[in-house]
Amino acid sequence: MDEAVKPGPETPSQAMALPEISVVVPTFNERDNVTTLYQRLAAAFGATPWEVIFVDDNSPDHTWQVVRELSRRDSRVRCIRRIGRRGLSGACIEGILASSAPYAAVIDADLQHDETQLPKMLALLKSGEAELVIGSRYVEGGSAESFDSQRAGISAFATEIARRVLGVKVSDPMSGFFAIRRDRFEKLAPDLSTQGFKILLDIIATARGELRTREIPFTFGTRLHGESKLDSMVALDFLGLVLAKLTGDVISLRFILFGLVGTSGLVVHLATLFVALRIFRVPFAEAQLMGALVAMTSNFILNNFLTYRDQRLKGFALVRGLLLFYVVCSVGLFANVGVAFSVYDQQPIWWLAGAAGALMGVVWNYAMSGLFVWRKR
Repeated sequence: MDEAVKPGPETPSQAMALPEISVVVPTFNERDNVTTLYQRLAAAFGATPWEVIFVDDNSPDHTWQVVRELSRRDSRVRCIRRIGRRGLSGACIEGILASSAPYAAVIDADLQHDETQLPKMLALLKSGEAELVIGSRYVEGGSAESFDSQRAGISAFATEIARRVLGVKVSDPMSGFFAIRRDRFEKLAPDLSTQGFKILLDIIATARGELRTREIPFTFGTRLHGESKLDSMVALDFLGLVLAKLTGDVISLRFILFGLVGTSGLVVHLATLFVALRIFRVPFAEAQLMGALVAMTSNFILNNFLTYRDQRLKGFALVRGLLLFYVVCSVGLFANVGVAFSVYDQQPIWWLAGAAGALMGVVWNYAMSGLFVWRKR
């Protein structure tokens, strides 16, 4: 094991004192950072009883193994290794619900957040002055100068959308650095999404102004090791979260993403239908069937990549999943072809008939896909 894993001997007071705060750290390929973060947390809290819960999504670099070695030397360190589940929001929810302290904080493992602010956050929570304390880059004294211009622009745009569309009033709802009373979090947890990256925005929007909130400034640092987990799909996660909150969580984030993928499938379906009808002169029923099959394949690939990326299928499971996707959607497919042919027979407008058929099986496909194709194992 790495020489870096040397937290030192545990004292009896450390072993017996109940923690006042649980620090939850979602990780994926962060083995070079976790020991340093642990040491910084120990220095920041001093004599204050605390614990840290690393929630690792089965990192290929074996981050969980480094954390496990730490936990053997210091009982304040805990490790939750998740297999078959991915995503920062879900990791944070599991970590907080598994915590043993009355207060919980979330901090990234990339060392870009300022752990020295955690005692101040804890003090605000303990005093009753706040139920949620946010580490903000955008209040006076805070800074996000380490952002490049593109990331800064995206962050500012998302913040503005959250304020205008969801009525969020804090300056930095996109922050990943915050602390909250655990009892208040537990009441909100059933309505939170396990998908995506913006757990704080979800908490604020779900609470609907019922959390006493304070923001304290911090300087966003530069990542020392590893790579950012943000990718182009985060934008769609954010859009889905906003739409879900606009519906009062009547429609889930996953269903919205499934619907967005389905919309792209409609375009694929109509394009295939057009080519089959106008270029290859295929009869309408066969052309509609071809369009449906191509769209189903496209939808499966995109859903596996985006909607169910926390349960993403790989290798043989991918082929098996595609075949199951065809099977569970077969009822919707037959309805698709039947409805479309019926519409076309009465009103021979190819795009209207195609759209009517394609939209027929959306709810069925979503329900059966979650039950059989991407079911949690």
